[in-house]
Amino acid sequence: MSYRLVLLFLVLTTWLYSQENRIDWAPGHTFNIEDFQGSKTAISEDIDKVFVQSGVMLDFAFQMSNIEFMFTKNFNSKVSCTFQKDAAVIMAADSLEAERLIALVEFDFDLSELYAREIRKELFENKKTFSDATFFQPYFDKMVAERNKISSRVYLETDFGNKATELNNEHEVVKSELLALSDFCKECKPPKNRNKSN
Repeated sequence: MSYRLVLLFLVLTTWLYSQENRIDWAPGHTFNIEDFQGSKTAISEDIDKVFVQSGVMLDFAFQMSNIEFMFTKNFNSKVSCTFQKDAAVIMAADSLEAERLIALVEFDFDLSELYAREIRKELFENKKTFSDATFFQPYFDKMVAERNKISSRVYLETDFGNKATELNNEHEVVKSELLALSDFCKECKPPKNRNKSN
């Protein structure tokens, strides 16, 4: 009996830690330096080169029987966009530089949610009754590659957030595209008509 209680306690504390360590995407979320809990995070005059690791992750996970899978169309809740605090790192010489990097991560978080919505849309539109569980992989891989390409371009073109106006313009485009895909938020039910235009 005590073995079961210890196991239950370990499972619960692991789950609670992972919930505390993770921030699910929400509209307008803002970060502060305390959210960047990766071991190399530092704000110091000794830092001569800025560094940022966003800690943003896209994930697709589901657990269901073959019958459930066969008749499931809406996978919105199975695709997640999260910020992992212990994977997020900022290294900057001062707080002003850190704020610019944080703005870059906020852009990246919204960009990742945009591509999570693109993945949800692709899954919804392409899932057939007899699709097997691997049908999602090409869509997931394609969207993640597109997201990474845009993220890299914006990081370079904005000089890692130093060109605030350019970053803000890119961020506004992403926000408007998020609105256009509002049917594919994590909690949303997509329209029954697959070909509905957004």
